[in-house]
Formats: sequence, C-alpha cells, structure tokens
Amino acid sequence: MVGSWESIIPPVLAIGLALLTRQVLVAPLLGIWTGAFIIEGNVFFAFLRVGDTYLLNALADKDHASIILFSTILGGMVGVLSRSGATEGIVHWLRQHVRGRRGGMASTAAMGTLIFFDDYANTLLVGSTMRPLTDRLKISREKLAWLVDSTAAPVTTVAIISTWVGFEVGLIQDAMAQMGSGGQAYTFFLRSLPYSYYPLLTLFLVYLLSVTGRDFGPMLKAEQRAVQEGLVLRPGSQPASDAPISGQNEIQPEKYAHPALAGIPILSVIFTTAAGLFFGGRQAALAAGVQNPGLREILNNADSFSVLTWAALTGAVTAVLLAYLSGRLKLGEALEGYVEGAKSMVIAVTILILAWSLSAVCDQLDTAGYLVGVSQQILSARLLPVVVFILAAAVSFATGTSWGTMAILMPLVYPLGVQLPLAAGLPEVVSTHIHLAAISSVLAGAVFGDHCSPISDTTIMSSLACGADHVDHVRTQLPYSLTVGLISIVCGYLPVGLGMSPWWSLLLGMILILLVVWRVGKQPHNKPVLASDRQGT
Repeated sequence: MVGSWESIIPPVLAIGLALLTRQVLVAPLLGIWTGAFIIEGNVFFAFLRVGDTYLLNALADKDHASIILFSTILGGMVGVLSRSGATEGIVHWLRQHVRGRRGGMASTAAMGTLIFFDDYANTLLVGSTMRPLTDRLKISREKLAWLVDSTAAPVTTVAIISTWVGFEVGLIQDAMAQMGSGGQAYTFFLRSLPYSYYPLLTLFLVYLLSVTGRDFGPMLKAEQRAVQEGLVLRPGSQPASDAPISGQNEIQPEKYAHPALAGIPILSVIFTTAAGLFFGGRQAALAAGVQNPGLREILNNADSFSVLTWAALTGAVTAVLLAYLSGRLKLGEALEGYVEGAKSMVIAVTILILAWSLSAVCDQLDTAGYLVGVSQQILSARLLPVVVFILAAAVSFATGTSWGTMAILMPLVYPLGVQLPLAAGLPEVVSTHIHLAAISSVLAGAVFGDHCSPISDTTIMSSLACGADHVDHVRTQLPYSLTVGLISIVCGYLPVGLGMSPWWSLLLGMILILLVVWRVGKQPHNKPVLASDRQGT
C-alpha cells in the first residue's frame, strides 16, 4: 500500500469532508483513522493506533510542543491585554490614525509585511492585534484571516532574511553539495527571488484589494454581511478561538488604557524573536565550527521554535507586570485574564494536533513520494517550472506542510533543473531561467498549496489568531489563491520555460490581476436598491 494510489485517500478524505461538512475536528480524525486502517489492515487496531501512535507522537514532537506553547502563551498574553483594557486602548489609538475600512485593511497588510522574520509570529501577532480594530470597522473575520494568512508565508518567503530563508538556503546548499557543484547557495536564492510569482503576486493582490476596497466570490458575500448587517462572523459559525467580538464590552474613552500598555508587550515579542534568532543562531553556528558566521549561517543554525517560546513567554510576563504595576489590574485579575486567553486556544491547538497526526500518516504512506513519482512521467525541460509548482502545491495541500514539501522536493528539483535543459540542448540563458524558476517554484508551490489546504498549520493559526471559522476562512481564501495561482502559471511559470524575463512576467501578472479585480470585484456596500426600498424612501 505504501507509495501507491491509496496513499492519497486519507488527505483527500479529510480535506473533502472538512469543506463539505464544516466539521474541522471530525474530518481530519476520519482521515487519520482511514490512513491507519490502510497501514494496519484492521479496523480495531487502526482505532487504537490513532490514539497511542499518531496523536501521541504529534504531541511528543519537540517542535510541535514549542508551537503549542507559543500559541497558548501568546493567547494568554492577549487575554491579559484584553482584560486590562490595553487592547481597547491601542484600538482607540489606531482609530485616530486609521480612516475607514480601507485604512484598516491596508494597516493590517502593512503590519503583516513589517513582521517578516517568521510566519508564526506574524500570524498570531497581526491577527490578535488588529482583530478588535477590524471588528469595529466592520471588516469580516474571513477578510482579516485572509489578510493575515496572505502576508505571513508570502512575506517570509521573499524576505532577504527570515527563518524560512535559512531553511531553504540550507536545502539548496545540500543539493549543491550532492551534485559536487560550487557556488553560494544564498546568492543562488537571491537570484531566484524574481521568479517567486505566487508570493509576490499574492502580496500585490492583498494591497490592491485593501486600497480599492473591492472583493469577489465568497469573500464579497462575507464583506457584504459585515458591512450591511454588522456581522463580522457568519451566523452559526464556529470560530477557531473564542475571543469576544470587539465592542461587546464597551468602556468609556476616558478609561482607555495607554496604547503603550499593549504596544510594549507586542514589541517585546518582536524584539525577543529577532534577538533570539540572531544571538541564538550565532552561538549555534560558532558551536558548529562556523567561523565569523554571516546572517545566512546564523539563521540557518537558529532554533526558531525555541525562540518563539522565549518571545511568547517574555510578552506574557511583560503584559502581566505592566497591567499590575499600572494599577489596571490586580495580580489575581491579570492571571485570570491570562488563563482566559490561553483557554481560547484549545480548539485551534486541537486542530493543529489533528493536522500533524494526518501529516504523519501521509508520511508513513509516502503520499508525497507517490505524487512525485506520478509527476516524473510528464517532466520536460520547458515545462519543469510549472510542473514543479503544481507538484509542490499538491504535496503541500495533501500534507499540510510547506517545509516538509520543500525538504522532499528540493533534492530532486535542483539536479533536474541542471540536467533537463542541458539534455534538451537549450540556450544557456533559457537554461538559467528554467533552473532558477524551478527552485523558486518549489517554495511558491508549497505556499500556494498551504493557502488552499484546511489542514495547513499556518492556515489554522490564521483562523485562530483572527477568531474566524476555519472552514469559512478556507472557503473565502480559496478563490483568491486559485486566481493568483492560475495567473502565476499563465504569466510566469509557463513563459519562463520559453526564456521570458521574470520582470516581464511579474508585470503581466499584475496587469492581469488588475483586470480581474476591475471586471469582477465589487464594493461590499454597493447593494442593489429594490423597488420597495425606493418607495419607502
């Protein structure tokens, strides 16, 4: 069964049921049980393995435990900020500087762009910070989750320095070593950035929709509901975290806390993350024998999961101390706020554990290996970038992990990018375009699949941080991701095989996105006026 067509049944079943039934807890559990049944061949033993193997191992993994701690502790920090009125204070300050819904969306996108060094920190900080403001501006939770999700991984993947970049450069360096070729992996990565069509065009769409206020597809309906009915959540929805909707507990303007009461803990998380990555990575690089390590070596050796835990703990302690020392809360009240915030993360943490367990099942069934094997039958030099992009998207979508997708495909794609154009006798310029685009499409495809998959950890964490219904987030985000993905293929990954410059491809992609938004996008407040409404007015 391993590596055969049966290996795609568990992820397809889990994803399909989640989208159809909106049961984001039951669907992955059935997927895990189905995969265990394929492996064990016995219904009863498969049920036992779900608990004593897959769920247990998902919790026992050190990196997974770090993410759970980071999410829970940061949730506790947000709870303290909410209880002390610090959240309302920073929202009140932002409202004085942010004008209207477009300003709120553009500010959210800008904050997501500025926190470029790690996608987890980006997602949880931006979502939890901007949620009270966007609620008051009548921006739907689905739109907020899309803004957060679409400025997390895309920004981190194209940033010159980030935890993702360190990981990818390490994979490129290993592939270079296996082929016995010289050269600097980081320089090669920088050269591949213009070919990152999906992340770059996604960011362009984010800012375009934020500035114009237009939307289309299911997102337009969500925004119309928020603007016209004042409902930032769909009636009957099940938010991934149970944080209260902003405005439920109104306080008088004169009682707002100073924005620094929220700003200092948030900045402490950002500073601790950046400092921890630098100093921790530098120490690890020196311990590994690297002399005078640069930023690439430092980030490549940094333990980002441990750093995130340090950052969340620092932010939570800072929030509690400031709330107590400022007289906003007694110590017991601050701790109660922390517990309430941590408890709001239970649903999302459960979803994460199920997603990790399903990923382990897919790994044991070699789902990725099967998809790679099937795709190798249609590989050609000029089609290599587009095939790799689609393959990376399929693997990431089915397994819910971008990093796992990169780790699987990079050792295969790098040599193919060298050998296939050479065997086809293509000109050197075209061969270089194809090689760089193929490497970049691994990362871009992984992000694309990650955006489309309901079992992706960053997609789940976006729902968590924004208090959005997870399935609603996936449903509204999917048309945008598919639109940018299709445009990336048509304007980027296909033409690059013919030797087109990536800059022309990006320009064509932006023009096509502009046309789509202009032709299809609408303002959510442009509600048709009925005859009865005209008579009434």
